[in-house]
Amino acid sequence: MLAIRILAALAGAAVVVATIGSAVKTIVLPRARASRITRSVFLLLRAVFRLIARPSMSYEQRDRILGAYSPIGLIATLATWLALVLLSFTVIFWAIQGGSWLHALDLSGSSVFTLGFATSEAVGSRLLVFVEAGIGLFLLALLISYLPTIYGIYSRREVGIASLEVRAGSPPSAREMIWRYHRLERLPEIHEVWVEWQRWFAEVEESHTSYPVVVFFRSPHPDHSWVTSAGAVLDAAALVLSSVDIPRDVEAEFCIRSGYLCLRGIADYFAIRYDPDPRPDDPISVSREEWEAMLRRFEEQGVPLKADREQAWRDFAGWRVNYDVPLLALARLTEAPQAEWSSDRMPGERIRPPVFRTRARSS
Repeated sequence: MLAIRILAALAGAAVVVATIGSAVKTIVLPRARASRITRSVFLLLRAVFRLIARPSMSYEQRDRILGAYSPIGLIATLATWLALVLLSFTVIFWAIQGGSWLHALDLSGSSVFTLGFATSEAVGSRLLVFVEAGIGLFLLALLISYLPTIYGIYSRREVGIASLEVRAGSPPSAREMIWRYHRLERLPEIHEVWVEWQRWFAEVEESHTSYPVVVFFRSPHPDHSWVTSAGAVLDAAALVLSSVDIPRDVEAEFCIRSGYLCLRGIADYFAIRYDPDPRPDDPISVSREEWEAMLRRFEEQGVPLKADREQAWRDFAGWRVNYDVPLLALARLTEAPQAEWSSDRMPGERIRPPVFRTRARSS
């Protein structure tokens, strides 16, 4: 019996350490680390939301339901941490004091929620009561301090997405952006988009890999998504560099590079496989016919185009191949609204983030 109590106490202590480690990895570390507890909570909750938000529903209905996924996930994560601490200390108190499981549960619950209705006369147990109370307050304070950070990141991301609607429409598209700049006779000034979105991509990569829960926070407007907005800007830059006849702008090249590094960094966290060094002639999800159709629209609207279509197509495909797979996979993962050349061609299979993070990224 003594051996069983010792093993129970050790197991309870191990779960407490794992729970604290999960909280630290999720909230405190500046670069997100894999926490199997946090991932398991979000994956289980994701399965529940998939059952509620059925594919037969309209997108607006599903969007309203899925909008609650991340906020509820944060609350469920805190509840899971507290529940694990409560149960673990219940086992530890039972192992140290003996007696009934109900008394151990009362002592643990009174401690973790700092209610104080149950206590113990034993010195060792009283020390454990203080430790558990401290852990409960630590977890609660950690999440409270975490929420302003999360919503600050979310707010800054959405400002960029909302401002893009003026230039690229809703849902955003590269075609709309280029046409609007041309109609206003400001096509050379499209340069300002590349500079602004280089900063946006850099911030999103840093924040969405440090705090991956923000990836699933949905935009207030059903037609908006951080993934489709990124795709529209990257496609516009690729089209301007490859097909539109204006002076070369290296800022557009830097924008594409910062964009695909951003998407790849976030894809890495969710173990999405892609080729890190694709060939320029590797296949992409946008067909030559779709690209030709867009250029015909540009011709009708008077947008100046490069004469060598073969070279223009090779250049466009060579830029697009760098972000094609991560873009489509992240659109599928976040269940983004329909948008041209991104979420309108999402792969049929569901993206299933693993509980354990893997290192393999190449396909």
